[in-house]
Amino acid sequence: MTWKIVADSGCNLVTLDQLPAHVAFARVPLTLQIGSQLFIDDEGMAIDEMLELLKTTKAAATSACPSPDAYMKAFEGADKIVVVTITGALSGSHNSAQLAKSMYLEDYPDAQIHILDSLSAGGEMDLLVQKLQDLVVSGLSFDEVVAAITAYQDKTKLIFALAKVDNLVKNGRLNKVLGKVIGLLNIRMVGEASAEGKLELLQKAKGQKKSVSASYDEMIKAGYQGGRVVIAHCRNDKICQQLEELIRQSYPQAEIQVVPTSGLCSFYAEEGGILMGYEIG
Repeated sequence: MTWKIVADSGCNLVTLDQLPAHVAFARVPLTLQIGSQLFIDDEGMAIDEMLELLKTTKAAATSACPSPDAYMKAFEGADKIVVVTITGALSGSHNSAQLAKSMYLEDYPDAQIHILDSLSAGGEMDLLVQKLQDLVVSGLSFDEVVAAITAYQDKTKLIFALAKVDNLVKNGRLNKVLGKVIGLLNIRMVGEASAEGKLELLQKAKGQKKSVSASYDEMIKAGYQGGRVVIAHCRNDKICQQLEELIRQSYPQAEIQVVPTSGLCSFYAEEGGILMGYEIG
């Protein structure tokens, strides 16, 4: 019996530590294209180079989801597979994974595969993947793992604070009118992944300090009570420090993890942005 935990690069985690021999982790990359230059969002991607190119070029910049074949290759060698994808409301990655599931089951009809639409990205996807690791390693059956991760997803949220939203607007992920407001006069967009997996504005905060307060306020409103937090950031260690200090004022024992954003998350969060996942309840 061999397990595979699979995620696309809407997840920031490149590896999972301390996996037993019968469990593997595979990350399926999305691709980014800026003008004629193509970036594959794997562990070797030059994220800093991509961000600098975004700053200096006016060329079109787009993202593309993995092919079903890419998912098929990630499934190889496993008979129990759980996949976490970036929100299907904003990417075709979930559909590709579903097609790959159908194709894989034709060749391996005894395999068990579950595709989980995270309805999110970034830090919330990281929480889901890490929880999957805990569940699988604990020795639960496939059905028990699926039931547990489905229940856990109801207790996770994503909040983001963005200083720039140019790529979200260009790629149709955000309203153009709203996009014009963000970045003007140092306005930050503080929002969440909605229940449908779309980007939803909660507050417009002026400056980073106020965006930190606004982010924390929204966490508390949503039901945060000191659970696990993953702060994924795009070249902004300062905001991570500020958020961690604010959280620990009320919840000193909170488990807080800080990770750099993947290529895809950096592409959309842009310089200074965060995509923070947290547990509620």
